[in-house]
Parts: sequence; structure tokens; C-alpha cells
Amino acid sequence: MVEAVYGLHQHVSISLGQLLQNGEIIAIVDDDAAIREPLRIYFEEHGLPVVECASAEDLLQVLASRNVALVLLDIGLPDIDGLSLLPRIVDQYPDTAVVMLTGVADLRVVLDCIRKGAADYLSKPVQFEEIFHVARKALEKRRLVFENRKYQEELEEAHFRIQLLHQLSMKMNTVYLSTVELDQILRAVLVGITSREGLGFNRAFLLMFDDDGRFLRGRMAIGPSSREEAGRVWEEIEDRELNFLQIVDNLKETSKTQDAAVNNIARALVISAGERENILISSVLDRRSFKVSPENGWVPVPLERRNGNGARRNNGAMIYERREKVADAPSIGVPSDLINILDEDSFVVVPLYSPGRAFGVIIADNYVTRRVILDSHVGALELFASQASLAIEQGHLYRDMQHKVAELEAVNQELDRSKDLLVEAERYSALGHMAAQLVHIIRNPITSIGGVSRILSKKNVDAEWAKYLNVIIHETERVESTLEDLFDFVEQAELHKEGLSICVLIRKTALLLQSGMVKHGVTWELECPAPEPIVQGDMHQIRQVFLHLIKNAVEAMPDGGKVTIVVAVAEGQVSVSILDTGPGIPESYLDKAKDPFFTTKTYGTGMGLTLVDRIVCAHGGSFSLKPHPGGGLEVRVVLPL
Repeated sequence: MVEAVYGLHQHVSISLGQLLQNGEIIAIVDDDAAIREPLRIYFEEHGLPVVECASAEDLLQVLASRNVALVLLDIGLPDIDGLSLLPRIVDQYPDTAVVMLTGVADLRVVLDCIRKGAADYLSKPVQFEEIFHVARKALEKRRLVFENRKYQEELEEAHFRIQLLHQLSMKMNTVYLSTVELDQILRAVLVGITSREGLGFNRAFLLMFDDDGRFLRGRMAIGPSSREEAGRVWEEIEDRELNFLQIVDNLKETSKTQDAAVNNIARALVISAGERENILISSVLDRRSFKVSPENGWVPVPLERRNGNGARRNNGAMIYERREKVADAPSIGVPSDLINILDEDSFVVVPLYSPGRAFGVIIADNYVTRRVILDSHVGALELFASQASLAIEQGHLYRDMQHKVAELEAVNQELDRSKDLLVEAERYSALGHMAAQLVHIIRNPITSIGGVSRILSKKNVDAEWAKYLNVIIHETERVESTLEDLFDFVEQAELHKEGLSICVLIRKTALLLQSGMVKHGVTWELECPAPEPIVQGDMHQIRQVFLHLIKNAVEAMPDGGKVTIVVAVAEGQVSVSILDTGPGIPESYLDKAKDPFFTTKTYGTGMGLTLVDRIVCAHGGSFSLKPHPGGGLEVRVVLPL
């Protein structure tokens, strides 16, 4: 039982100790030392700092010089009545909790104490455990008040930030709609980072990759070029009383009057994309933010020591890296050149990217104010950077769109010339389906009827019955002949051979399926030899062959993939291999894949590969399927040159 009580008290003291922060203490105020001293000892045994006060004057001196979290205040003090002292404590020290102690159990006194701001009330005599429990509850209530106050402040900051991001997003869209000059969009980004009503950083540098992605280069910057310059710049902004939206509205004027020195700093930043250990390259490629400062564990390390064997000497150059590293993680460093160019060793690096590409990074610092960059500042900059990346993506999309216009026009022209081809293919598929159903469902029973009728005719000796049996036999033969003619009509078509460039034909056929590929997230690539091979064949039938095969490859990759078409010439023949990255066909099905009516799909007639096989054979070629070693299926068509 003793061990259980001790364990409980130990848990309570730990919890209570966590409620006291920043050197806070508890004050016990009572003129009776016989009560005051044992209570102090009891609290101190539980690890709580306590100070004794014998009078109101002693308490006021302690409140003025120490950080008091809780006061255990006796009402009957020799110099000032506790009820009179209570409002003064509440007014002057609102963050201090007060628990009243009295030897008189009077309800009116209790209510008076609570009305004047006491957290609780105890009547003497009272056990130390009960005082301890009440003190703990008072401190917990006080802590909840602090947390609620902090939460309200964070809500107000978040609300302001959300409003700002919304206004910035709307404004950047307006800038984009009014001009397609990417520099103005980027300048709006940097203004938002450095303006007082924005994120409030002193300086912001924007670095972006070249078009070929080989180098990360400083594009532009905003902020004072020196700490002496900062006062004049800020005074000018204060005099003009410009808020964030007004600054963005004056982008052109800002770009003309912007100090060139800070942009020279930005343009001095050039980093090869191959320097994966460089913090800027690592940030943009890994899409990860970094907060660099000596207080955050970044320390200078000589390159000679970092390289180990000293194979690469850099005349005493330094590189900044984390004091504590994660095991097996690549070493990320801040080159001393970057520190020297910025003239600052505390800054934050945030990547700019869209889902499809990496743009660059933003470097922001508090070069002038030396204000510590908190994690909340980094988070706010990341939110800002995500919307800024969308604006930059708009500029890139506008530029890319111009390069796609000619290609889209060519595709539209090809679609106009060949729009009936897909309709013809669908009709052909429907006709094949009808013929397949007729042959499959009707042929077997008709054959059975005809066969049985012939057997009965041979065994019959009655002339009257023979007449009826002959009718059955004759009509059965007519149905069988009709079915064969219908199937032959679908199966065979007259060939109109001509010289065909196989690569041109495949390229045009693939363009017909471009929209379906985009829908399924499929890309395609054609590898063709020079000069392009020529075959003799029926253009419509050969096109149907590749239309079926490419369409099958696309449908085999509903979650995206790649179709690779390789054309090769050897020994008087041209081979066309179509490879996809789909799941392929089980080897047990490969022998059946070209059979009529066989299909692994939930739709279709199973006639596609049968028709392909027969068209290729009609042209004197061959058709085969096999699993590709890298995954997926390889379909090969071989035609004579």
C-alpha cells in the first residue's frame, strides 16, 4: 500500500512539474510558520520550487522579482487582509493563479473569493494531500488558459496567412491574364515573400534551371543589397504606404527602380545540376526544404577533411554541413561560396516544382533584422511556394503551348483525312461479330441436321419419306453455303497492292489513337531505319493490322505505360515489333490468341488477332506473339520488301 501511494505521488509530481516553466515558482503566504514550513517541505519533496512569505509585503516583493505561477494565499495576514490583496494580484499579475486559505468556513467568503478571481478555496484545517491536489488543478487550469490563448493567436495568424495566399493567388492569375511575361509573375512571387504584409522576409532570391536543365541559375532577387541600404528602402516603402497588393500592381515600376546590386548577387549563383550534394540542387531534386543556420547544427568543414583522402584540394575552401547526420544518408553541404555571395549564414531554401517538373528554388533570409527563422516561417514559405509554382507553370505551359500548335494542326489534318477509318474498323468488327455468332451458333446444329438427314435418306425405303428427307438435306446445304459465303465475305477482301512506306503508315495510324493514349497515360515511340523501307500491300488492310495491334497494346496498359515500335530490315524482309509495358498474356494462352473467338477481354469478339494473322498471311508475311524479357508483350509482323 505504501508503494502504491508513493507511485501515485511520483506520477503527480512529474505531471505537476511539467506545468511549471521558465523558472516559475509557487508562493506559500501564511503568517503561521508551523503551517508554512511543513507545506513547503511537502511541495519540495515532490520537486516543486517554493518560496515562503509571512506577509502581504513579502508576497508583493516576490511577485515583483520572481516568476510566480501559483499563490497559496491565507486570508488572515497581519498587514493586509487576503480578500483585499486578491484583486490587486489578479489585476497586476493576471497569469498568476491564486488559491485562498482560511480558517473560517463561510459560503459568503467563498463566493467573494471566487468573484474576485481566486482559482479555488480551501478551509483550514486541511490535509497537505488535498492542498497539493487543489494546487495541481489550479495549475492545470492555468496551463489550459495559456494553451487556449496561444491557439487563438495561431488561428489569427493562420487566418491572415490564408487571406494573403488567396489574394496572392488571385493577383498572380490577374498578372498572368494581363501579360505572359514570366518575369512579372516571378517578381510578384518575390514581392509576396519580402513585403511586410506578405511573409516578411528581408531578402528573396529566385534560382531556376536552364531550359536544358544543366545549370541552376539565379534569375532575380528582391531586397536591400546591404544592411546600410535597408533603412533607405524601407523608409521609402513606409513613406509611400504601399501594401502588398499595391506593390504587385506597380510591378513594372518596381522592376525599373529595383536595385541592381541584389540582382547581381542572384546572377552570381550558378550551380551545376550534377552537384547532388549541393543543398540547392538537393532541395529542388528531392523536393525538400532546408533551414540553414549555425544554431540549427550547420557547421563549416574543410573540403580536404570532407573528401578524406585529399584528392580534391580547394585552397582551404569550406563547406557547411550538418553536425548530426542520418546513417546511410547522402551528405548535403552548403558551399562556402554560397555563404560568401549571400554574406549570410542563416537562410531557408524552398523548392519550386509542379507535379511534372522541377523549376528551381527560393532562398529567403532576414539579412537586415537578423530575426530567427522559425519552422512556422518555413511552412508559410512552402505554402507560398506551392502557389508560386503554379503561376510559373502557367508561364511554361503558355510557352509549351506555342510549340504544340503545329503538331496539333498536323494531327487534326490527319484525323480529317482518316476519320472514316475508325468507323470502318468498327463496322468491320460488328460484321465479324455477327458472322462469328452465326457460324458458332448455327453451323453445328445445321451440320447435325444435314448429317442425320443424309443417314436417314440412305436407310429409308419409303418414297414419300424420301421426298421430305431430300427437302431437309437440300435446305440444310443452302444454309451451310450461306454461312460459308458470309464468313468468306468478312474474312476475305480483294487486295489492291501499292508501294507503302511502312514507317509513314505506322506513324499516321498511331496518331489516330493519340487521344486514347493520352487518356490512358500511354506514350509511344517509333524507331525507324534510314532510308525508310517500302512494302507492297493494301494500304487499308495493312493499316487495319497496325490499328488493331497498337490499340491492343494501349488497352493492355489502363494505368499508363509506353508502346515502343521498332522497324528493322533484314534479308529482304521488314519486321515491325510492337512492345508494350502491360501485364502481357500468359504463355498458356499464346497459342490460342490467334484463334477465332478467343479473347481475354471482357468485351470484343476475339476476331482482332485472327484478322491480323490472315491479312498478314495474305500479304505473304508472318505474325507472332511472345512475352518480352523486360515485361509486357512483343508482337512481331514480318512482311516482304
